[in-house]
Amino acid sequence: MRDATLLPVPMDEIRPTQITLGFREIAQKREQWRKHMGKDRKAFLSRHTVPTVLGPKKRHYLIDGHHLTRAIADEGTDEMMVNVVADLSALSRESFWVFLDNRSWCHPYDEDGARRGFKAIPRKLEDLRDDPYRSLAAALRRAGGFAKDPTAFAEFLWADFLRKRIDKKAVEADFADAIVQALDLARGRDAGYLPGWCGPDPIEP
Repeated sequence: MRDATLLPVPMDEIRPTQITLGFREIAQKREQWRKHMGKDRKAFLSRHTVPTVLGPKKRHYLIDGHHLTRAIADEGTDEMMVNVVADLSALSRESFWVFLDNRSWCHPYDEDGARRGFKAIPRKLEDLRDDPYRSLAAALRRAGGFAKDPTAFAEFLWADFLRKRIDKKAVEADFADAIVQALDLARGRDAGYLPGWCGPDPIEP
């Protein structure tokens, strides 16, 4: 491990550690980024650093902030300010991914919520796939359905909960109505195990 180091890194040198994103979430962050047109973008980036670890061949692997990084990359920015939190470049590729998995620094689950092998994780940000339930979980949190929580991949846990209860076609056909359904589900006791749950009643031991 090492003390955190801040430095700019070209976008095409940043590798993801998950398989999916919520594309609606990306669109929202791109809109936020456009609001900084004409403003000091460098100052914005310096306030929104993303954490990476150095992996095999000293490559930067993103361990949080995938949505922000992908959104800014899609807007044509060619580098991101990163916060290097660990140097794991001495590890073999297999040991590197096992270490990340045990630290909850990677999320090898596909858009159906199925666990995949580490080789399924894309090498490029632009190859990340859409999980509409990840976008639904983010919208649910913004609507007050659950509280922001430091648990790793908390919104993916909520996404998987919603995936089993709201039909995918319904999410794609009427996202606003899906949020209403998600809010109702989030208040129920079935969601009580999830991070940030704000249900009306405490769960009995």
